[in-house]
Amino acid sequence: MTHDTHDIAASDGPCLPTAFQEGPIEGVVCRQLTSYEDGRGWLVELYREDELEPGDNPMMAYVSQTLPGVTRGPHEHREQSDYFALIGPGDFKLYLWDNRPDSPTCGHKQTLVAGESNLQAVQIPPGVVHAYKCISDAPGVVLNFPNRLYAGRGKREPVDEIRHEDDQDSPFVMN
Repeated sequence: MTHDTHDIAASDGPCLPTAFQEGPIEGVVCRQLTSYEDGRGWLVELYREDELEPGDNPMMAYVSQTLPGVTRGPHEHREQSDYFALIGPGDFKLYLWDNRPDSPTCGHKQTLVAGESNLQAVQIPPGVVHAYKCISDAPGVVLNFPNRLYAGRGKREPVDEIRHEDDQDSPFVMN
């Protein structure tokens, strides 16, 4: 049995402010990554269990390529935390919006440039809307280590994804 990606209504409802304000978002963790280089090449530690928030240990991993000028998202998850490792090639502009009604930073928007020029790992909790755009002249690569399996065990469950990219009235605007 296969499942297509589809909308899942948020159970608690979004906070939907009239305008998002720039600022940090509670629960979003950004870690500067370090490239260790020697005569053989380089190595970057993407994550360590002792650096992750409790309960957010990865359950799977995937890599995606995004073409220059292309965006992915905005979307959010009801239960899943994403853990992006943005190390290049290429750079991305990452957009985050706190859409959690019970969050003290509900209504905040956070953006950062990450990738080859700024090695980052970013942990994104459920309810934080996120999107990214490849801002390089060449395709960019993103690694993700989510804490939930896509479509559940055996891919037999609904996909935990609330998509906003086709909503003409979406407050989640990338600029």
